[in-house]
Amino acid sequence: MMDKKYNSILIIVFFLIILSLVSAFIIEYGLGHEPCKLCIYQRYPYFISVLLLTSIFVLKKNIKIHLIVLSIVSLLGAIIAFYHFGIEQGFFDESVVCETKKLNQILSKEDLLKQLKQNTISCKKVTFRLLGLSLASINTIFSLVLSYIFFLIFKKYENDK
Repeated sequence: MMDKKYNSILIIVFFLIILSLVSAFIIEYGLGHEPCKLCIYQRYPYFISVLLLTSIFVLKKNIKIHLIVLSIVSLLGAIIAFYHFGIEQGFFDESVVCETKKLNQILSKEDLLKQLKQNTISCKKVTFRLLGLSLASINTIFSLVLSYIFFLIFKKYENDK
């Protein structure tokens, strides 16, 4: 059975994750800041976390497995966010993920010209900051904290007998 303290923590985390996703959509659609591909990829761990947390709250089964998966998913989210932050800061070169839209196809001259004319969002360009920090840097920190919280609850979780 899940301790009430840990259940409360998971509920708070659930709403913080929802708030993060809603904020990303407000920044994108409400404020008009187009996300790059890595910005979009950073949302996937949050969507997965919402599904896993919902499963914990509704099914109340395999909670310990869900918690370790949540910790791993959040850690992967932190790695993606740190990679994005590294591109913004010039630590890493902008990857192919950021540059082209058709990664698995050979492009003709016409397709290549079409892509060049399109306004591709660079992963280096920071269009929105909060308290002087890019969203990738905030996401790196938040995802690491989430991973740590999920891991601690995983370690403290007691199985039903």
